[in-house]
Amino acid sequence: MSTVEKKQENKAMLPVYDFSKEFKYLFSAKAGKPEIVEVPPFKYLKADGRGDPNTAPEFAEKIGLLYGLAYTLKFMLKKDETAPFDFKVAPMSGLWDADDKNAFVQTGRKEEWKWTIMILMPDRVTNGDFEKARAEFIRKKKPAGIDAIGFEVYDEGKCAQILHLGPYSEEGPTIETLHSFFDEQGYTFNGFHHEIYIGDPRKSKPEKLKTIIRQPIKPKEN
Repeated sequence: MSTVEKKQENKAMLPVYDFSKEFKYLFSAKAGKPEIVEVPPFKYLKADGRGDPNTAPEFAEKIGLLYGLAYTLKFMLKKDETAPFDFKVAPMSGLWDADDKNAFVQTGRKEEWKWTIMILMPDRVTNGDFEKARAEFIRKKKPAGIDAIGFEVYDEGKCAQILHLGPYSEEGPTIETLHSFFDEQGYTFNGFHHEIYIGDPRKSKPEKLKTIIRQPIKPKEN
């Protein structure tokens, strides 16, 4: 077998890393059934912003940058001659915060939201890989605002999570159910409200959307 044929065979056999399979318990939350999970430290591509995600232009712009860089990393690592690696690009997720936590469950207060949108990265991805992919993305696309994209580890630890089915605008009761659950279990808030968008709003009907809602928690002080 020639060198070219061996490379082709290796590429054909290259496994695809998938977070939803490697960490199934973190991506299989159930509707109406909140649970407590332990989330290990993960690497993310991320971008920060503030305001209503439905009307803030930078929200959509930064989503485009995140996905553009994520796929640049994916194809760059897949073509690595020494240690090729392929992965399924994970669903987008978001960290949400507000000075008043009630802003998440009360209508008309989205302008108060502070957000960080993120895409989960395999541990295989290094800072060097990120910088190399970023330079390649700039070379090919010359995207405005690329400096806003970061790469860092986020460690949530113990969390409560639940699955929300339906439109994002109707998450309020699901969030209240989650908050009541961990409050009754003796826990309180310990980090940012986290949403993982399993459904794609461009392809799914609003009532079919799936969103994992996750909240880092800690024991209440006596």
